[in-house]
Amino acid sequence: HFLPSYHEGIRLHQSEIAALAANPDPPTFSNTIEALERAGAFLTRVADVFNNLNSSHTNPELQAIAREVAPLMANHRSEIMLNAALFARVDAVHSQHSQLLPQPLRLLEQTHKHFVRAGARLAPEAKSRLAAIDQSLASLTNHFEQNLLADTAAYELVLTDESDLAGLPDSLRATALRDGHWVITLQRSSIEPFLQLSARRDLREIAFRAWAARGDNNNQYDNKALIAQIVQLRRERAQLLGYPHYAAYSLADTMAKTPAAARALLDQLWQPALAAAQRETAELTAALAAEGIDTPPLEAWDWRYYAEKVRLAKYDLDEEQLKPYFPLDQMIEAAFWVAGQLFGISFTERPGLPVYHPDVRAWQVSNLAGAPVGIFYGDYYARPSKRSGAWMNSFRDQQRLTAEVTPIVTNNLNFNKPPTGLPTLLSYDDATTLFHEFGHALHGLLSNVTYPSLSGTNVVRDWVEMPSQIYEHWLSEPAVLERFARHYETNQPLPAELIAKRKAAQNFNQGFAMIEYLASSYVDLEWHLLEDATPRDVRSSETAWLAQIGLPREIIMRHRSSHFAHIFGSPTGYAAGYYSYRWSAVLDADAFAAFEEKGDAFHPEVAAALLRHIYAAGGTADPMELYQAFRGREPNSDALMRSLGFA
Repeated sequence: HFLPSYHEGIRLHQSEIAALAANPDPPTFSNTIEALERAGAFLTRVADVFNNLNSSHTNPELQAIAREVAPLMANHRSEIMLNAALFARVDAVHSQHSQLLPQPLRLLEQTHKHFVRAGARLAPEAKSRLAAIDQSLASLTNHFEQNLLADTAAYELVLTDESDLAGLPDSLRATALRDGHWVITLQRSSIEPFLQLSARRDLREIAFRAWAARGDNNNQYDNKALIAQIVQLRRERAQLLGYPHYAAYSLADTMAKTPAAARALLDQLWQPALAAAQRETAELTAALAAEGIDTPPLEAWDWRYYAEKVRLAKYDLDEEQLKPYFPLDQMIEAAFWVAGQLFGISFTERPGLPVYHPDVRAWQVSNLAGAPVGIFYGDYYARPSKRSGAWMNSFRDQQRLTAEVTPIVTNNLNFNKPPTGLPTLLSYDDATTLFHEFGHALHGLLSNVTYPSLSGTNVVRDWVEMPSQIYEHWLSEPAVLERFARHYETNQPLPAELIAKRKAAQNFNQGFAMIEYLASSYVDLEWHLLEDATPRDVRSSETAWLAQIGLPREIIMRHRSSHFAHIFGSPTGYAAGYYSYRWSAVLDADAFAAFEEKGDAFHPEVAAALLRHIYAAGGTADPMELYQAFRGREPNSDALMRSLGFA
C-alpha cells in the first residue's frame, strides 16, 4: 500500500502548496508560515511509517519501494523549496515580523532560512541543477545504505568445533549457537565481544578484516564509487549556494558555525587522546609479549582482546562478571524509573498495541496526573532485516498546531537475542547505549511545543546528541545501580567491590576509544572540505588523511568511509558533522555537573530546568540560549576533560 499512499500524499501536498502560493490575500504569518506547517500531514504520516519500517524490518519489496520513492520525494521537496511564488510570500512575512512572539518568530526564522539554504534565491538554471542534485543524492545515499545492510548480512564466520570457541564465555556461545554450530556476524553485538574474548588470533584477524571491509569488497555491494559521487554532488550543491565546500554549508546551520571551530574541538582532544593511546599500546604490547608473541607486533584485531586482559590484570575487572547484573528488562525499567524521578512520567506496557515485528514492545507514557504523554516502542534485538547500530525515531511528532498531538517514539538497538528461556544480559556499554537512545526518546516524548517543525529532536545536529548523552550519566548513579543492577538469578545487588572496580577502570582504554572516534571525525571533515571536482580514491584518500593526523597503526577509524552510514547513508545526515558527538559531550558533561554541584543527581529544581530548557524546548530557541537558560552561563570543557581522564 505504500506506493499508492506516497503518490496520494504528494498529490495532496502539491494541491495544498499550490493553493498557498496562489493565495490572493496579503501574506501573513497565519496564512503562509502556519499554513506551510499544516500542509503535507498525510504525506508525513506515510513517510514516517515507511522510513521506520524500512530501517527496522525491511525486505526486498520495501527496498524496491525505497529506491523508487527516494528521488520522487527529493523532487517533491525541491518543487516546494524552489517555488518562487511561495518563497515570495515567506520572504514578505520575514521582512515584517517584529510583532511575533518568540516561538512563532523562531519558526519564521527557521522556515525562511531553510528556503534560502535550499536554493530559493538562485537563478532558474541553478535551481534546476540543485533539484537534480538533490534527486541524485537521495538515490545514491539510499543505495549506500542498502549496500551496507546487504554486505553486513552476507558475512558469517562459522565456528564448528571447540577449538574455534577458545576463550568465548557461555553467554556468547549461547547467542551465537545456530543449528549445531556457532555463527559470528558483523553486527556490533556479535563481532565486538568475539574480538574482545576469542583466544584464536587467526579467527580474530579474519573477523576483524571482514568487519573493517564492509562496503569495500569490490563486489555488488561496494560503496566506493557511490562515495565519490556523493562527495562531488555535495560539493557542487554547496558551491551553487555560494559556499566554498560542503563543510562550510553544513556547519553554517550548527552551533559550531564553521569547520575551523569543529576542527579546533577535535584538535583539543587529539593530543591528550594520542598520549593515552600510546600508553595503552605499550601496556597491550607487553601483555602480548608475555604470551610469547613478539612477531608480528600488536595488530588492530588484537586490541580489544589484550585490552580485556590488561583490564583484568590492572583492575581485576572482567566485564563478563557484570553482565548477570544487567539484564535487558531491568535496564529498561531503570531507564523508565530515572525518567519518573526526574520528570514525573510513568510507563505502562501495552501488549495489545500493533507492532511491526514480534520482538517489538510498546508502552503508554503518562504524567503524574495520569494524562497521556505519548507512546514508546522498544525494538531491542538484532536481525538481518534491521540496519546496524542504535537509533531513535518517531512515528509521530508532538505538536498542538492543529490539535493536541502526542508523540509516538521508537528506540532501535541491536542486542543479540538469546535462546528461548534465557535472559538477555547486557554489557555495561550495552546498557549505556540503551540509556543514550532513551535520552533521545525522551527528547521526543517530553517535547512541549506548538509547531511540528520545532518539535522534539528537530534541532541542529550538534545539539541533538546533548539530551541523549547527558542521560547516560544516570546509569552509574548509586540509586540506580542499587535498585536495578541486580543478578538475574539471585536478585542480589551488584557488589560494591565490582562497582568500585568499574569506577576505577572507567577511563581505561579511553585513548583508544577517543582516537578511533576522532579519526572518523577528521576524515568526515576532509571529505566535505574538498573544493575541486577531482575524483578521489576512497582508500588512498583515507590513508593520506589518517597519515596527516598520525593515526597509530594499531587503531583504525571507528567507521571507515565505505560503511560510514552516519555521513553517507542519507542525503544530509551527519555529513561534516560527526564531530558533534564530542561537541555535545562538552555540553552534557558540563550540564550534569549542575546536578553534581547540588550533591543530588535527582535535584528537583535542576531537573525541572533540564526539562523546561532542554527536553521540552525542542527547536524553539537557539541552542546556546537554551543551554544558558538551563546552566546560567556558557558551557566549558573542564568537566569533560576530567571525566575522560584528560585533564
